[in-house]
Amino acid sequence: MPKEPDVLSLRITGPPPEDRYLEVRPIVNGRDFLTDVSTHVDGGPPYAGVGPRYLLSPDGPLQAREGSHEASHEVRLAWAGCGYEKCCGALYVTVGRDGEQVVWSGWRNSASRDVDLPELRFAAGPYEAEVRRAEADRAWETTTGAVARLLEARLRSRTDWLLRWDCEVDAVWNHRENPDRIHLLLLHPRDRAESDLPWLQFGIALPISAADPSAQAEQLEARLTATDPRATAEVWGGSYQAEQLGYPWPPVDPDFG
Repeated sequence: MPKEPDVLSLRITGPPPEDRYLEVRPIVNGRDFLTDVSTHVDGGPPYAGVGPRYLLSPDGPLQAREGSHEASHEVRLAWAGCGYEKCCGALYVTVGRDGEQVVWSGWRNSASRDVDLPELRFAAGPYEAEVRRAEADRAWETTTGAVARLLEARLRSRTDWLLRWDCEVDAVWNHRENPDRIHLLLLHPRDRAESDLPWLQFGIALPISAADPSAQAEQLEARLTATDPRATAEVWGGSYQAEQLGYPWPPVDPDFG
């Protein structure tokens, strides 16, 4: 007999108070999938779900569109171990369409650990309805989180500014316990993080108020792009030879508290 389709639900969970991040936990056939994966992979690190800001953005990566060039694509589903991908890796899955089914297959851990997981097949209608439901639910997003999301989108679109200072946006994020600030991380020079050449992480803490998130993001974009961001940023990290780029080393230990 044909196997019944798998069933997906997406649960946004807040980790213990001492942790800082929300995560998306895929529930497959009534079971927490990432918990099962952590148990299944012998000797591997536990997995924590990727945050809803990335996984559940509008028209986000979990969607599979039949007949589109986006129909089959790889999605980072979870972080492994310490949460730093270069160290412990991350769990990826290829999301695709096969007729009236959405297929999760091609599992891999980017740290080159073996991930022998079965293919999952979901009925497309219920799957798409659940993904869109989760994408539309923004109850988890604070004002600070909305500013971070909007500012990151604005800065990533400013290729002129990034090229001028030879930088790329690595991340803009907020911590749940700090509603009065967000953090911006830039990489310099561009396209260096995966090479053996020296590179730096520049970090900036930005104050946030309770005002309209869109207006705050617009104001912060104008402020940041008016000058060289490296002039006011701190060096928060980089490669072993980063001092060769002419900035102080060792890096500053950023205050995320």
